[in-house]
Amino acid sequence: MAHAVSEAPVTTGGTPTPVSPQDARRRARRRQQVRRLALHTTSLTCLVLLWWLVTEAGLVRPLFLPGPGAVWDAFVRANTDHPIAPGSDRIVRGVQNYYLWEHLLASLQRIAIGVTAGIVVGIPLGLLMGTTFLGVLLAPYLNFLRSLPPLAYIGLLIVWFGIGDTSKVWLLFLAAFPPIAMATISGVRGVREDQVNAVRTLGASRRQTITAVVLPATLPEILTGIRVATGFAWTTVVAAEIANGIPGIGGLAYLSGSQLKTPLVIACILVIGLAAVLLDLGLQSLEKLLVPWRGKA
Repeated sequence: MAHAVSEAPVTTGGTPTPVSPQDARRRARRRQQVRRLALHTTSLTCLVLLWWLVTEAGLVRPLFLPGPGAVWDAFVRANTDHPIAPGSDRIVRGVQNYYLWEHLLASLQRIAIGVTAGIVVGIPLGLLMGTTFLGVLLAPYLNFLRSLPPLAYIGLLIVWFGIGDTSKVWLLFLAAFPPIAMATISGVRGVREDQVNAVRTLGASRRQTITAVVLPATLPEILTGIRVATGFAWTTVVAAEIANGIPGIGGLAYLSGSQLKTPLVIACILVIGLAAVLLDLGLQSLEKLLVPWRGKA
């Protein structure tokens, strides 16, 4: 006689052990993450395979689209010491005497300085504009600054600060500052009035009201603004490093393109994109750590 097999809770001595709702949700999230990872892995594998088939079939000239193998070779050469030419005894270090990871690190340092400056200036100014008359006075100028593309600044910044890192950092600051300030203003205006009135009724000063109520309530919007600002800074890095951008991943991508080194250009693009994704994931994790109540209250 066949017996049907059914899923049942884990038993200990014949007594079913109930599964808590937290454990059930945790297992469901884990299964969802595994399915999502499998989906992303499959789609990426199919994309690379299609890329390889197109290049192997000769449908596109290697100058315009080199194969995955050529891009990988360019990536390896950019991170190792190698002969300057086949059969040559002269050894060069990476590209332009820097490894690819050193180019990436140089760009990350510039972006970190620019975004940090945007945070230091944008958050206090956003709080002032959201709580005082400065909001009406400065809003048109902030909107004007936000609407300008970063490439519009590069020529003027080079005239003012030269072609060194100072002009690059200023450009990244101007890309990061507006979204941080506007996110802060939006967060301040979204604070509930009854919370502000409650602490004022208890005798809190204006400074105490801002630090104890307004700033914590605005923090989720501020963190979103920082994520957006970091994304803008990444999209601006190539423009910032057009002039004397070595070392720098954006400068390397621009220089490689001008020298028709397409495999290295694609390798730089992939590194820029992957670094941006990892950085955004890090900011998302920071957001969950600092504002765990977001979306739950």
